[in-house]
Amino acid sequence: MATTQEYGLGEFTYPRGWFMIAESSKVTSTPQGVKFFGQEFALYRGKASGKVILLDAYCPHMGTHIGRNTTSYVAQDGAVEDDNIRCPYHAWRFGPDGKCNEIPYSCGPIPPAAKVRSWKVEERMGVVYVWYDAEGGEPDYEVPNIVEAGLPNWVPMRFDDLGELNSHQQEIVDNITDAAHFGPIHGSITQYFENEFRGQYAIQRMGGGHRTLTTSDGPMLETVATYHGPSILITHMIGTHETYMYIAHTPIEDGKVQVWHGLLVKSPNHTDKYTEEDVAIARAYQEVALAAFAQDFEAWTHKRPNTKGMYVLGDGPFLKQRQWYKQFYNPRAQRDEITKGVDGIYHVRGLEAAPKKEAA
Repeated sequence: MATTQEYGLGEFTYPRGWFMIAESSKVTSTPQGVKFFGQEFALYRGKASGKVILLDAYCPHMGTHIGRNTTSYVAQDGAVEDDNIRCPYHAWRFGPDGKCNEIPYSCGPIPPAAKVRSWKVEERMGVVYVWYDAEGGEPDYEVPNIVEAGLPNWVPMRFDDLGELNSHQQEIVDNITDAAHFGPIHGSITQYFENEFRGQYAIQRMGGGHRTLTTSDGPMLETVATYHGPSILITHMIGTHETYMYIAHTPIEDGKVQVWHGLLVKSPNHTDKYTEEDVAIARAYQEVALAAFAQDFEAWTHKRPNTKGMYVLGDGPFLKQRQWYKQFYNPRAQRDEITKGVDGIYHVRGLEAAPKKEAA
């Protein structure tokens, strides 16, 4: 694996943006330790508010990890009280703001430095997101969302936790501009392909055959894949079924990511409310979509880092995409300078442009 510095992305090791850190259903009042961005966190759901809380992991008292303990009586009795969490070693209690609000055996004042950092988190579509910014700034774009996720005729998304991938996230993002891999990897017969870069969005529009996601006698597969910031890819697919594919990759450390995959499927039977039969069809189609993603995943697993590619006509606008990606690895004040000349629509020699869609 290679590091951010080896890719020449910028000043910061990890990019600025919203990142998936867990499935909502897997975050409970039992604390868990998680590692992202090269550091440890304690993740739990408050009992009083029901909100997800993410704190830096190590107690300032003696450095105990407050999210990785199951044997202490603090843990066995329940480390989370209301929205507070107790350190398993000496029972110091920390609020959701990260400040220590009780030291049970001390009659003196609580030291002002007795605190850990509390992180900005949001839940959307069954996903827990954290805002990460090396500069400590507030979010400058909204948490990614799929409007259809709340409609009764769409089968709710289920997530595949694909675990760790020993690859830098740049290798995954490269796919958004990789026009030439669709045939060899996915068996696609690509008819049209284009990219657009616009602010924090990188968009791919593609249409053609696909040996995995559609059939030879079936409809054309048409996709609009959009990166919302540096790590969340949402792809609207129309073909055998209308779906949204969700892919998230979050840095665990420099050169290693955690990857999730999910699928939101419109009622295959075109009912007003999805049925159990719809769920079964959706889950089967998700297995097909996961098989297609696994084809990419295997290539990333075994390839050497592409820190300096040898690009040719027909590959796609890799260099524009990599320049676009740098905005997340450098101070915000440099964003306009970095992305100058990047925003726009780009075509690939030998492939048609995406058809213009009429406004609804």
